[in-house]
Amino acid sequence: MADTPYTATVNLGRITTIPLGQGRCYVIGTAEIAVFRQRDGRLFATQNRCPHRQGPLAEGVIGDNRVICPLHAHQFNLETGTGSEPGECVQVYAVQEVNGDILLHLEDQHS
Repeated sequence: MADTPYTATVNLGRITTIPLGQGRCYVIGTAEIAVFRQRDGRLFATQNRCPHRQGPLAEGVIGDNRVICPLHAHQFNLETGTGSEPGECVQVYAVQEVNGDILLHLEDQHS
């Protein structure tokens, strides 16, 4: 397993629990992770809290591979985590749909 880039894969349940065009927050251990399902069906996952004022990104507006924080309209690229403000960035996670389930892949943060 040393060649595997992920330390854990978490099954978050059925894809239908996240309506198209929305996000949902999942708590895994001590981490809040937002999973987004764009209207085109693509999945993205980021840390849930905006680095600006800790706004809940899962409640933000999504589209065009971006999420807009519901508190102060800061935007984040869902693929890279890069923010619209200089130096702002959110952690992104690998996520995919397999047989109707959402699988979140967590990387070892200590490497």
